[in-house]
Amino acid sequence: MPIYHHLGQLPPKRHTQFRKPDGGLYYEQLFGTVGFDGMSSLLYHIGRPTQVKRIVGKTDLTPAVAEAKTITARKLIGFDVAPQDDFLAARKPLLVNSSTQIGVAAPRHSLRDYFYKNADADELLFIHRGTGTLRTLVGNIPFEYGDYLVIPRGIIYQIDFDTEDNRILYTESTDPIYTPKRYRNHFGQLLEHSPFTERDYKLPRDLETHDEEGEFTIKIKKQGMLHELVYASHPFDVVGWDGYNFPYGFSIHNFEPITGRVHQPPPVHQTFETKSFVVCSFCPRLYDYHPLAIPAPYNHSNIDSDEVLYYVDGDFMSRTGIGPGYLTLHPGGIPHGPHPGTYEGSIGKTGTEELAVMIDTFHPLQVTAEAAKIDDGKYYQSWLADAH
Repeated sequence: MPIYHHLGQLPPKRHTQFRKPDGGLYYEQLFGTVGFDGMSSLLYHIGRPTQVKRIVGKTDLTPAVAEAKTITARKLIGFDVAPQDDFLAARKPLLVNSSTQIGVAAPRHSLRDYFYKNADADELLFIHRGTGTLRTLVGNIPFEYGDYLVIPRGIIYQIDFDTEDNRILYTESTDPIYTPKRYRNHFGQLLEHSPFTERDYKLPRDLETHDEEGEFTIKIKKQGMLHELVYASHPFDVVGWDGYNFPYGFSIHNFEPITGRVHQPPPVHQTFETKSFVVCSFCPRLYDYHPLAIPAPYNHSNIDSDEVLYYVDGDFMSRTGIGPGYLTLHPGGIPHGPHPGTYEGSIGKTGTEELAVMIDTFHPLQVTAEAAKIDDGKYYQSWLADAH
């Protein structure tokens, strides 16, 4: 997590008695990562956070794979995924490997009937359409169009939507999601050349504290299975917490692009990283200002990574036949680049209003059956001169 944060009531010293108004003890919980070596927070609960009443059952969430080994460039029409009422059922995994799932979701309704916890992976939700509030046991985060929501594994949450028209790009990562090392000093503070700062983060606020006993359903993803458990106390019973491990938001509109006299490589757009992939934000920006500059990207070889681009809004200057909600896969092993005409056509342009999210994975992605349903089937031929 990027910075220290705290909400609610805290004792002056950790691991010491912290008593309720009636003299009973609050229950301390260490919410940590990487064993006891990673980032952590200390939470103080009204009830024991361990009270399981029943284990109801489990459902296998393993994605059906349509093509495990591919070298085919693909265009997926993300908005062709039909909306569904349930938040989890709406998630459609499209591209997956052993550490990463990339998918889209169009949930109509808020998650209110149960609580959810992903014990397998950190989650990165990108809000393409919709507004609402991410509600968690450590506080709430209002969100809107263009927000990234980083939800560390193990966070119990619900989500409230203001409307039924919601579109989300989501990524699940078994490796922790961090801010890029290139932007941080050895203390962890973001440096002056970083395209965003800690001031841009949307931190949890409005801590909900529910002193309730009864039956509370939590659906927990673990080892690719969705387990349904019933707990005896409300999951949002935290009276206070502090630390570094918590969810936060960041708006793509607060990413300040790095530009230069000649075309800059994709790493200047980097926004998040894990051991298995990086996430980049392509935002409105001025183009290169060398008098002979070619603003469109040069052809480049994907040898070490698969590239996924999710198109949000605007006119993506190096592509034709692209619209909001489309995803393209450029697999490792073959070069790719601007579509015919866009390389030459970019000369003399002074800026772009494009908005897109790029995910580069360091291990090959598999194409799921859900992706095959929305694949246009001919994108790999779109670089032929007679294709435009």
